[in-house]
Amino acid sequence: MPGGVTIMLVDDSRIMRNTVKSVFSGVESVCNFIEAKDGEEALALLDTQTVDLILLDWNMPRLSGIDFLKQVRAMEQYKDLPIIMVTSEAAKFNVIEALKHGATDYITKPIKLDLFKSKLAKLRLFRI
Repeated sequence: MPGGVTIMLVDDSRIMRNTVKSVFSGVESVCNFIEAKDGEEALALLDTQTVDLILLDWNMPRLSGIDFLKQVRAMEQYKDLPIIMVTSEAAKFNVIEALKHGATDYITKPIKLDLFKSKLAKLRLFRI
């Protein structure tokens, strides 16, 4: 991608957003980050920004990750946008619900670095 890959991090924890950003330090492509602390802020940013990937927490104030996911997948222009849930919600029910509503993949916290990198590599947006 000419200007690099734009990644939206949607998580109410600044520490978690910074932790996720650190995963991309070994990526060969330029990564640009857009950060949102909840689903409402992320929806507003989608109106003004072009993103290549969304990394999405489940539990957030105002608009949860799963509700954000449902709203985004209802919009035709985002039907193919990769969205990976990165959440502490590890119950099988939650994984199934997220995938049913269009999550591209699902990663539980605490993040296992090798697993996270392998899931990112499958997207073929950048080389890890």
